[in-house]
This record gives sequence, structure tokens and C-alpha cells, in this order.
Amino acid sequence: MKKIIALLSLALFITSCSNAQDTEFKKEALENVMTTTSKETITFKEILEKYKGKTIVIDVWASWCPDCIKGMPKVKTLQKEFPEATYVFISMDKNYDSWLKGIEKYEVKGEHYLTSDGMKGVFGTAIQLDWIPRYMIVNKEGKIVLFKAIEADDNKLINTLKKAVI
Repeated sequence: MKKIIALLSLALFITSCSNAQDTEFKKEALENVMTTTSKETITFKEILEKYKGKTIVIDVWASWCPDCIKGMPKVKTLQKEFPEATYVFISMDKNYDSWLKGIEKYEVKGEHYLTSDGMKGVFGTAIQLDWIPRYMIVNKEGKIVLFKAIEADDNKLINTLKKAVI
């Protein structure tokens, strides 16, 4: 009986550790080179440094993604409710022109960057991207306080944001 309890405890410990939320971005993500809307290059680390001291809501999306488009009204609601946060949109589009057209067509307001290699590339792999849209929150100290949400109206996202913008 003691062995069974010990094994169950060990399994629970391992599971809880594997589900622990990342609080820092991996080196590969930080070094990933992205493109700005003005066709300049910037690393993800430089993007984070640019907004240091602010709460950052990261929205990983693509102009071709139906779920991303359906979620945009929720993002706009979030922006109205938490205007003091900085909204960084990282696109998984493969084409620069399609990306810019998507920003304009869906009236996406915020800071915009295009990854260089899509969802299965270096950045996507480094953040364990398995679905878009994907929302993350970085607090004013630069720590990830929410690693994964797939809905902009997710209670965990909203509650985390309430705490982070204080």
C-alpha cells in the first residue's frame, strides 16, 4: 500500500512539474529575428526590451487563421478594458504583403512583428506553439506570468492581466 501511495505521489509530482508554466523565454525565442511593418529586422529580445516596464499582451496570430480572426473582437474588448497594457502581435504569416493586408483588413491595433519561419519554426517551437491564436502575458519585470491561453476572453488571461497592470 505504501508503495502505491509513493508511486502515485511521484506521478503527481512529475505531472505537476511538467505542467509548470515557463516564466522566461528560451534563448532560441529571444534570438529569433522578426520583421517590423517597415521591413526592419529585430530580435524578439529587442522587442521585449523595447516595452520593458510595461505589461505586454502577446497575441500570436496569422491573417489566414479563422480562429484568430474570430478572436479579434475579443482582443479589441481586452484592449478597451486594459488600455495601459502594450499589445504585441506576432504573426505566423509566411508572406509579408498578406500580413500587412491582414493588419489593415481586420483593423488590428498594436505593435506588429512577423516571424521568419512560421508556426513550426524556431520561435514557434521555442514557445511550444501548437495552436493559434495564442496569448501570453509578460509582466512589468519581464517575467512571463501567463504562458498559454487560446481565447482572449479566457478567465485566466483576464485575471492575470488584472494583477499584472496594477
